[in-house]
Amino acid sequence: MTGTPDPAAPLAEDHAELYDAAVARRYFAKFARITGHLGRVAAELEAEGRLARPEIRLIGGYLDALGRTFRALSLKYLMTGRTGGPLPGRLVFDRRESGFPVFAEILSMANDAAQAARHLASLPSEAALKDAMIRQILAERTLPTRLQFALSQRLYYEALAAGGLFWARNDPEALWRADLPGGRRLYLLSWAVYDSQVNLPVLYLMEVEDSGRRALPLDERRWPEVQAHLMAQSLAGLKLLTIADGFDRDFADLHPKRLRRIHLGPMYSHAFTLQSGPIREVLEEARAPEGEDWALVWTVEELEAERVETERRGLFGRVERQIFALDPFAGRGPDTGATRCERAIILPQRIYQVLAQRAPAGFAQVRKFVVGPGGQVLSYR
Repeated sequence: MTGTPDPAAPLAEDHAELYDAAVARRYFAKFARITGHLGRVAAELEAEGRLARPEIRLIGGYLDALGRTFRALSLKYLMTGRTGGPLPGRLVFDRRESGFPVFAEILSMANDAAQAARHLASLPSEAALKDAMIRQILAERTLPTRLQFALSQRLYYEALAAGGLFWARNDPEALWRADLPGGRRLYLLSWAVYDSQVNLPVLYLMEVEDSGRRALPLDERRWPEVQAHLMAQSLAGLKLLTIADGFDRDFADLHPKRLRRIHLGPMYSHAFTLQSGPIREVLEEARAPEGEDWALVWTVEELEAERVETERRGLFGRVERQIFALDPFAGRGPDTGATRCERAIILPQRIYQVLAQRAPAGFAQVRKFVVGPGGQVLSYR
């Protein structure tokens, strides 16, 4: 059984519902495995010197939050198709572009989180619900599906109340890195969004030199403005150069030195998504068993400041302007607005074997992180 949408469901052409409890569980189990492997991929990049330890910690925090979000959604839809009426609803996911739940699911979860305390207060405890289930089974000899649904919702709201989830907006945080000559300070800013345009989690890391009088996180004027500015610019459709240059011009005493954007996804699965091109043929030919039928794209865009120039501001003032290094090969291809862009694909060993045998055009330059049977991650170029 696959994630084929219900023909009666009024969904966008690229969206599908998980209409059955067994299908929903397989979908969430797949993401539980994938998010578990992402931490190992990040560790591999750290070992190569591609990411520093503070960056790994921040990325690891977002990956952990993403795993918690999928865990919460799995509880929300645990009884899909098992109860009558409109409850508990069906998870809607993007079957063509991302393989992830649609943006509206993350927004709905945030609304549920705001009311979690009220729901928990109105629901019986976990022990009381389990006791009622046993009594119904023994006395009525029927399955306690309604009670099971109530328990799944209690566990869902408990997960929301515990916090630490990946939301539609994960506002910027500032990590002090060093004191620099001239009274400057170096910060690593991090934030993340669940991008509504592509239905994917996207992480941002920016190294910023602060030449202001007050430390940036303690500055009640600049810090809220910085947070609002960065969240407003966190769109997958914007080039890194546009984001960094706008930040540089809007904040005279903040100097962006490096900006990274990490796209987690798309996720491809022969059972759930409608992929096209070589990846479709690879997944189809692999006929991977349950739990190994997937491939996840991991893309890192990076923009670095190459030098600093000064320009006049007002009658007597001068301000720094960052000049960013762009991909020297952009003239022979699309303008990425970045210094470099590396795309990787994370996939189980069986899928990789088929990919290596077929060697489709376009995959030669894609980094491969291969998950072995024991969960170890090996890197191939």
